Amino acid sequence: MHALNPATDQPVPSQTKPVHAITGWRRLLLWPLALLVRWWGMTLRFETAPDDLRNYTKRDVPVAFALWHNRLFLASEIYRRYRRPRPLYALISASKDGAMLTAFFAMVGGMQAARGSSSGLGREAANALVEAQRAGHDIGITPDGPRGPCYDLKPGAVIVPRRTGAPVLLVGGEFTSAWRLKSWDRFYLPKPFSHVRMRCELIENEELADRDAAAARIRLRLLALNPDNDAV
Repeated sequence: MHALNPATDQPVPSQTKPVHAITGWRRLLLWPLALLVRWWGMTLRFETAPDDLRNYTKRDVPVAFALWHNRLFLASEIYRRYRRPRPLYALISASKDGAMLTAFFAMVGGMQAARGSSSGLGREAANALVEAQRAGHDIGITPDGPRGPCYDLKPGAVIVPRRTGAPVLLVGGEFTSAWRLKSWDRFYLPKPFSHVRMRCELIENEELADRDAAAARIRLRLLALNPDNDAV
């Protein structure tokens, strides 16, 4: 199967690259951190309006989740509370660092990984996510990841749902009490037992026909759904 050129959405010859994995004692070392994050997420109090809850739990078709990188702490809880048992595949690098993340997310929330280069949602990444979604699985995309700039939505983020025919579910999370890291995205760490106002907006696949216009609209809607604050 051919990969996709993110600039044109057209197939291009794929290149085989090694996909790293971790096993044995290295995997065991992740368990304490994974258990901590799982417990931490379970303490959060999600506030979700009825209309948003219906979209989060939409199960008639697989969906493509779009979530800003600095809200990634919520990903495993969104999956656990709203989407299980339908598998959710997230894009994770094929590198050694990506192998650690793959194992970690599997332990925390049971999420799966589509492995490939994530730079600009490159051809390996697009190919892996297309295959996962066509198999009937949800996928997750951080349109400003993995290195930013923060809130800079890359047009390539709409390639996969355009190819698979899936709707895009824009995810919003507003924190009432959280720490912010000094990372490129000012990553949010919600405080244990704090409230998170969960919002979302469903973008039907037909609205993705004009890729650039769809990307611009999705960026504006994601910004509106995720008001920035430094709640402490």
